[in-house]
Amino acid sequence: MARQDINRSGEMEVFARVVEEGGFTAAAKALGMTPSAVSKLVARLEARLGSRLVVRSTRKLQLTAEGLTFHERALRVLADLDEAERSVAACAAPRGRLRINSNVPFGLHHLLPLIPRFTALHPEVQVDVTLTDQVIDLLDERAELAIRVGPLKPSQLVAKKLGDSRMALVAAPDYLARRGTPKHPDDLAHHDLITFNFARHRDEWPFLMEGGPGAGERTWLPARGRAMVGDGESAGRLALAGQGITRLSMFHIAEDVAAGRLVPVLEAFNPGDVETISAVYVGHAGPLPARVRAFIDFLAAEVDVDWPMGRAPA
Repeated sequence: MARQDINRSGEMEVFARVVEEGGFTAAAKALGMTPSAVSKLVARLEARLGSRLVVRSTRKLQLTAEGLTFHERALRVLADLDEAERSVAACAAPRGRLRINSNVPFGLHHLLPLIPRFTALHPEVQVDVTLTDQVIDLLDERAELAIRVGPLKPSQLVAKKLGDSRMALVAAPDYLARRGTPKHPDDLAHHDLITFNFARHRDEWPFLMEGGPGAGERTWLPARGRAMVGDGESAGRLALAGQGITRLSMFHIAEDVAAGRLVPVLEAFNPGDVETISAVYVGHAGPLPARVRAFIDFLAAEVDVDWPMGRAPA
């Protein structure tokens, strides 16, 4: 067993510097030591190992066969130590630019309001946020983390689930005052609906039917909009303006519902389906950058998308 007062990594570092600099005097200057101290340390190392490592001469230093072997192994050990220290330092001190991508609604309502709190906790992190409703390639866009809503396609990305946000049909009070409140999903045929125009959108809304044939089963009914938009934020804005009834995830509209600016309709027929909110990032062979890990942990603690109807986030 090695004695506790022997600094073996320190000996390796001094020996490696002697080899790198080609002599005791140059190594001593680089290390801020005296040539005598360097010479004594190498001599002590040789005595402990029981082998001559260097052949000293007035003109140059030569390694013995044992010295060559020890030098090669020492370099590997020192490299491993450096990597271990970098890993710990990275975990302990988040710093640098953190590139984040999010869809527009989540970014506006939930991500951006959290940024000041995160940067106050980690003042050495610079946050670079891009909001877009396009699904980006993280590597192509050099983003380190993205917020995704809905089911995730198979990929090499690592996902951290932030929560599930339930879906709801909503309309503004003034629209319902003008057109009446639907009592049954069939009534929607006589209402103005706000739907989506992107290709992957399904032109039907699900309902849990009550009574009669198919009771308790999910049924999809046509939902053809008088107004069509390309994103949830626009649908919410049109609903607030009294354009009609729309179907959105509560993470879009929780504050408006809680404030009475939007009113849930047909809740008795709500099938309870949800949209999953996830943070995704590129997996690394080594340690995850501290700034990414810190932000993922921060989001997991701060983001609340599992709202019951009528309760907005605090």
